[in-house]
Amino acid sequence: MNKKEQRQYGLWDSLITPKSLAQGLRFSDVLWDSDGERLVWLELRSGQGVLVTAAANSIDAPRDLNSDLSVRARVGYGGGDFGVGRGTVFFSSGGRIYRQTLAGGAPHPITPAFGDAASPMLSPDGRWLLFVHTYERHDVLSIVDSEGKFWPQKLVQGDDFYMQPAWHPNGQRLAWIAWNHPQMPWDGTLLQMGVLREEEDGLPILEAKELVAGGDNISIFQPLFSPDGRYLAYASDETGWWQLYLYDLEHYQRRQLTDAPADHGRPAWVQGMRTFGFSADGQRIYYLRNDAGFIRLWQYDLASSQSEQIPLPEIYTDLTQIAVSPRDDRIALLASGGRVPPRVLCAAPTGATRLYRRATTESVPTAEYAAPEAISWPGKDGGTVYGLYYPPANSRFSSTGKPPLIVSVHGGPTSQMTARFNERAEFFTSRGYAVLEVNYRGSTGYGRAYWKMLEGNWGLYDVDDSVTGARYLVESGRVDGDKLVIMGGSAGGFTVLKALEDYPGFFKAGVCLYGVSNQFLLAMETHKFEEHYNDTLLGPLPEAASLYHDRSPLFFADKIQDPIAVFQGEIDRVVPKAQSDSIVASLQRRGIPHEYHVYAGEGHGWRKSETVEAFYRSVEAFLRQHVIFA
Repeated sequence: MNKKEQRQYGLWDSLITPKSLAQGLRFSDVLWDSDGERLVWLELRSGQGVLVTAAANSIDAPRDLNSDLSVRARVGYGGGDFGVGRGTVFFSSGGRIYRQTLAGGAPHPITPAFGDAASPMLSPDGRWLLFVHTYERHDVLSIVDSEGKFWPQKLVQGDDFYMQPAWHPNGQRLAWIAWNHPQMPWDGTLLQMGVLREEEDGLPILEAKELVAGGDNISIFQPLFSPDGRYLAYASDETGWWQLYLYDLEHYQRRQLTDAPADHGRPAWVQGMRTFGFSADGQRIYYLRNDAGFIRLWQYDLASSQSEQIPLPEIYTDLTQIAVSPRDDRIALLASGGRVPPRVLCAAPTGATRLYRRATTESVPTAEYAAPEAISWPGKDGGTVYGLYYPPANSRFSSTGKPPLIVSVHGGPTSQMTARFNERAEFFTSRGYAVLEVNYRGSTGYGRAYWKMLEGNWGLYDVDDSVTGARYLVESGRVDGDKLVIMGGSAGGFTVLKALEDYPGFFKAGVCLYGVSNQFLLAMETHKFEEHYNDTLLGPLPEAASLYHDRSPLFFADKIQDPIAVFQGEIDRVVPKAQSDSIVASLQRRGIPHEYHVYAGEGHGWRKSETVEAFYRSVEAFLRQHVIFA
């Protein structure tokens, strides 16, 4: 066994380089064709969305389907980028829906070039395409023929938002999710079902609709009809956790399938999210279960009413976008783990797996990666807070003493850091930092009561829980209390600014990515999806104006005394650049050590490989100057 070289924490050489992270792939979805013969997934390559297909039972290499058009849906935060059926893929690009055969050939548009479209769903007979459409702030469910010969037609309208449309196997029924301001999709949604009537010389119209489940305080997620058409499955959080339910379409009865204190649905930040699917014969449901950030594959047998975990290799601790083959129950997933970069994976009910694609060359040995540890600690008021802790990890270096700590704050704020492959955490742990991913009160994945705690408390619990998490690790002897850093993006960037204001001197430095600095401007300028999000997080305007003022870091920016690096996308429409500009102007006036990096052509997060590489190089240099050598 080689002896490790002694070197100061934060100065370790790492095989995980900015360039390698910039060149890695990102996967966003995976689907089966309707005959189960081919698999299709979406890869994000330096801002370009590329569809890739592979034969299910062939050793032939996967091949790209598109080159000139970038596949990306732009409804809200995106998602629902493509659908597959009858040997054809339907995808969104530039706001239009295109069709392209999996056998090859050029794509052809089937919807006109206005607005944005997402979640294309082909009818079982292949004649019609259902999709979500938005134009001039008006969202609808629309329908068009799969050849694009007709002009698309509004099918369902009247609600502010639509998501997750689904076809019944007979092609005459539909189900979908709808909700209205000020609700977010995790606050309260409606599961609706409708019946179609075919017109003699045109597109079908909606003849009738009914409310199946949901309400202002119940979140419904992912409607899905069983292959035999008897049932409609969905997830509901009415008991305090997203549990699976089955609605009998003939007898109008429903039953709850799961009851573990774990989530079986997720906050629907984007279109097209899935956490469960029926077996080909309709006798089982394969589903993803979230236990404190560790997501594993389970199955439920409808006849015996029994659940059991499918024994996948333990290296996979985060699974998303489940897709069950309509032919033989192979389960496609996007899979990763603390020490395993993302993969396109296919699993059998026995637990056997087949790998279709890797996000990276995986040339970095697993020993270079830190495995996440689920931890909890008492908050400032004694309440329990959850998070994931990553210790420093490097096979070639070690240090004496205690490592610096990066407290990482997720966005949302209604989100969660899971035990997925966390490239940002691994970048820093391989250099000698410890990382704490804080799932502060307000995060999902720990039950409805936990995330509801942030209502009226945004800017309090997220800040205090980040500070107490750092203190907990300092007091337990794991990290150096004189070298603490706080880092976050979007809502997490807001927490960074607030923490530097409310606890000056506690953190050695802060790293803020496109953070919210002015709550008034956020309410006025952000996109439609989140424009009333603050109604629950802080309260409606104008009644809560004083609270908006108190929770706007801009108005207290003179309290920031610690070095800070600010990163911003030039064309961010969620948190516009003006939010960062105003904070940086205050720092400049007062001579506070800071850096400001604005990336051209980037929005709310980094897509271009050159941006990713530049970001990591800049952050590492900033922390060396203000934390390691300070």
